[in-house]
Amino acid sequence: MGPTRAQFVQYAPAALAVVPLVVGPWSALAAAAAGAGAWAVGASAPVLRSLIACGLTTTGCGIAANEVLASGMNPLIALGLAVPAGAAALAHHRNLAGHMPAAALTPATPATGGGTSTGQTSQAQLITAWWREYISGPTQTEGRVLIQAGAHLEHLGLEIDSDHVAFTGIITLPQGQQVRVKAADIASVYQIPVSQIELGDPKHYAPNALPVTVHLKVPAAQPQIAVGAPTTPQELWAAYVGVPEGAMPGTSLTVTRYDGPLDWEGIATRDRRAIGTVNLQDLAGNLDLETIQIALAPGGKPSQMGIRVMREHALMHGTMLSSVLDELAMDSRGYVRAGTYVDGRAALLPLAQPGSGARHLYLVGGSRSGKSGLLEQILLSAHRSGIAVILASPQAGTITGASLSAYLGDGLDEAMGALRLAYAMMLDREARYRSPAFPFTDPLVLFVIDEAHMLLSSSSPYHLEAKAIVEQLTRRSLKRGIGVVLATQTPLAEDLGNSTVIRSQLLIGGGAVFLRCAKGQGSLVGANAVEGAEGIDLSMIPSQWPGQYAKVADRDMSGLATEAAAAPEDGTFGLGYLLTPGSQAVQFRSLHLDVPPVSLAGGERPVGIEHCDAWRERDAIARTPMVDKRGKNLVGSLADLLAAAEGSPSSQEPAAHHIPAGPHAATGPARSEGAPAAPEGQELIKPRILELLQEHSIPMTAETIARKLETPAKNIKPRLSELKKRGEITNENGLWRAA
Repeated sequence: MGPTRAQFVQYAPAALAVVPLVVGPWSALAAAAAGAGAWAVGASAPVLRSLIACGLTTTGCGIAANEVLASGMNPLIALGLAVPAGAAALAHHRNLAGHMPAAALTPATPATGGGTSTGQTSQAQLITAWWREYISGPTQTEGRVLIQAGAHLEHLGLEIDSDHVAFTGIITLPQGQQVRVKAADIASVYQIPVSQIELGDPKHYAPNALPVTVHLKVPAAQPQIAVGAPTTPQELWAAYVGVPEGAMPGTSLTVTRYDGPLDWEGIATRDRRAIGTVNLQDLAGNLDLETIQIALAPGGKPSQMGIRVMREHALMHGTMLSSVLDELAMDSRGYVRAGTYVDGRAALLPLAQPGSGARHLYLVGGSRSGKSGLLEQILLSAHRSGIAVILASPQAGTITGASLSAYLGDGLDEAMGALRLAYAMMLDREARYRSPAFPFTDPLVLFVIDEAHMLLSSSSPYHLEAKAIVEQLTRRSLKRGIGVVLATQTPLAEDLGNSTVIRSQLLIGGGAVFLRCAKGQGSLVGANAVEGAEGIDLSMIPSQWPGQYAKVADRDMSGLATEAAAAPEDGTFGLGYLLTPGSQAVQFRSLHLDVPPVSLAGGERPVGIEHCDAWRERDAIARTPMVDKRGKNLVGSLADLLAAAEGSPSSQEPAAHHIPAGPHAATGPARSEGAPAAPEGQELIKPRILELLQEHSIPMTAETIARKLETPAKNIKPRLSELKKRGEITNENGLWRAA
């Protein structure tokens, strides 16, 4: 190996001083070769100028010495000519100190040495030269300002290893002066980070003497692994989860599948003791994971719990509705398929309990969570299972499968009417079947309330009545073959009218489905705690799978296609937790609606409700309030209810819309005797419209007004425009109200 760049530039002057004395007239060529070599290795301009000057001086001295020897003169004269050449070489070495690269301070091979200015190694000489040139002086370079003149570096010592180079010393000044050299100053001179400079504390030393340590080269930082740190899933479990303060104290983990630290399955076991419910957030914290990456599955024994950790979620690609059509009908146990568990098993929901009645369901899910899709799926399952449906949808037009229901309350007022009808059906069955263990000759009924918070919350005009009715339904309806499916946007108590009875009865009577909620509204801890779902925060379910948004954005939109069909993995619709009584909430995903559920009904009419007093008087019942003005004294029997409906002042109001179904269903809503439909184009329609809007405080669409007045919408819309021109009504975004 040849000399390094720094070595070449450093020792070139010495060669220029010796070579001319030997080669004589050829010394000019030697000087030229040294200058060309210095230029080739990239020496700076000041170094080249100094090298050229040194070459000229030594060349002249070499030629003169050669002539002296050739003429036979005294050899001492020739030896004296070597003195100017050596002086030129030393001058070049001094000029070189301010322009050497920082790498020159670090030796190419490990070496040890130290000492003071006498007998210093080349490494120590460079360190001292840089210190004198930039910090203490003296200096001959014009325009350079010393950091602190006279602050010499004494007692220099070197520490050199294979990956570490450092020097120590004492910054010394005459008595009476104080050291002002800072760590940043030294770092700028030696071109290293300030963190590699260690200065002594001035409080512990004399003002004119301060120790310093400079680490010119530090070893590369190596990752430190603590002795005995847990690395495998079993070790992590034993260190953080199975400890007394962990999520599952006293348990041990047996790994059944391992494909990496973020993709494994196992079984947690507690010795002869039940594990019970597990706080999912605590478990995710113990394992340093997101809650969405962990899935729990109760084992075959109370002392076991299945654990699954996922890098890529197993439910990302979903299960198509059309591919499991045969599983939508209720089986012999009363279960229907609602989706797929994270382990690939079918997720089953109870709609009935054969031999003893119906089942409830509590459904929670915010906007774009898949709640409406699951409701449509439940309506289809009820239709295929021969279960009649009463549907209350306070937010009109949100359920596309509404045509599968026997009675539809679409809109806030109509939804309250459907709620009253469901309560009347329970009272009717209680009157006809005194014994709870009656044989079900009548069809099971599923009462579905979408956006239930619009009826139950304290801001609803029907708050007290709706709360009283739903509490009674959830308590008493199961034995009468009437199940309640109640859907809200959050698990907050406010959405259920602050009623603990409603939620507890729903959970005891069937189960719950929890989908994604808005941030800050999905926590199932504290006041919203649900047994079996402790620690779940529904707002932590992401709206999209990680990285999927890029795939959607890059989807090819060229050609004739103007719309791209969304794939199941584009969003987390339907992803959540399914909870059945007495078990742990298990992660699942509802079926992906690749086809409209109504199209799978085969065009059949909705399942009808039996012919009974409550069904015959459904229109009057839907209009009859069932509590007094204080919200107390709920009607307790069918006879009292029918009497109240017959004598109600509001019995002249139009009935809520319903869908005829079955051989016992009426062909259409009964017309009010006191308000016959007006002929088309007759002026009588305008006063009726105005009276209707004045009696109801909520705005209505033209279609809702037409349905309430039992006349085609084409007769209503022109009259609405005329009333608006008169200033008697207003229209805002298609909603009409009295001025």
